[in-house]
Amino acid sequence: MSYVIVGSCVNDAVCTEVCPVNCIQPTPDARDFATAEMLYINPALCIDCHACAEACPVDAIYPAERLPPEWSAYREINAAFFKPEARS
Repeated sequence: MSYVIVGSCVNDAVCTEVCPVNCIQPTPDARDFATAEMLYINPALCIDCHACAEACPVDAIYPAERLPPEWSAYREINAAFFKPEARS
């Protein structure tokens, strides 16, 4: 199971600071950080440590298996951000 960031994300980057495996992107030093609508968790790298969810000031991070129904599409939205064709 990985974690998922949902549409209520405010892109404040607190979660990126606490992630031990750097699976949340874009980070504040990334070129596209300033224009990003939200942040995304790479499901292939997430180690389910829960640190990001605890740090999130707006409760925008959920375990993938416990996503509320209204946010279910964000599982694929997070994964799609990391697909090579999405980044070109």
